[in-house]
Amino acid sequence: MAGGFSRAVERAVETGCDCLQVFTRNINQWAISPLDEAEADAFRKAVNDAGLKLVVAHDSYLINPASADATLRKKSIAALAEEVRRADRLGIPWVVAHPGAAGEQSAEVAVARAAAGIAEALTMTAGLDGGILIETTAGQGSCLGASFEEIGAMLDAIDAKPGLKKRVGVCLDTCHVFAAGYPLAPAAALDETLRAFDRHIGLKRLKVIHANDSKREFGSRVDRHEAIGKGKIGREAFRLLINHPKLTGIPFILETPKEGPDGKPCPKVDRRNLATLRRLHA
Repeated sequence: MAGGFSRAVERAVETGCDCLQVFTRNINQWAISPLDEAEADAFRKAVNDAGLKLVVAHDSYLINPASADATLRKKSIAALAEEVRRADRLGIPWVVAHPGAAGEQSAEVAVARAAAGIAEALTMTAGLDGGILIETTAGQGSCLGASFEEIGAMLDAIDAKPGLKKRVGVCLDTCHVFAAGYPLAPAAALDETLRAFDRHIGLKRLKVIHANDSKREFGSRVDRHEAIGKGKIGREAFRLLINHPKLTGIPFILETPKEGPDGKPCPKVDRRNLATLRRLHA
């Protein structure tokens, strides 16, 4: 992480955030550098001093616990377990994780593999308080987790393992569920989407919301994030989401594009998206 973990906290404070999501490692390679204990202690202190309400980590995009390839699956489970260990050392309670992709397998077989892989990673980290949040996906390609039924089936399988239920939850990504065909507006449609979530997953399992607009159309099954109110989801849906009584107290974390007109990361862009969300909050 450029500037170190503590710098991420500084950036969050400078932007005006009260929640933060970090990567604890290089997400595009399997090799994991050892976590410096002094840096971990400094990060914990920085989070405490900043008064952040929640910090979560996001796992590497290489991880696929659903893979039919035994070598890749073994590496994925080991890497996911290490993500949980690193988060624990940093005082981070949750690792947000994509459930993986089916490839040539049937969805049913892949869902079972994903659940078993996540359960194994949690078992490998027994004794730690931290856990894993399965993220809803857009369903692009053979990615799992685009339907609430699939995620519910994963949770049921993991919950059946002793001691694991309290260590697994869900992260809902607004762009992903919209792309997967779950409407977020008008109000009646959002209510039905949340009822479906509660029916198959349980709203009590929802710990974090990734707030992202979508560049692509409803039901496109394409994962392309956009600035809040600038995409196909629109401002009204975010107004309904952020004020919905069933979502009270659930942290919203931005994953919107950060680039300015010159194509380089620009802090003003994050501040603008954050300000938009806060203006929509009644």
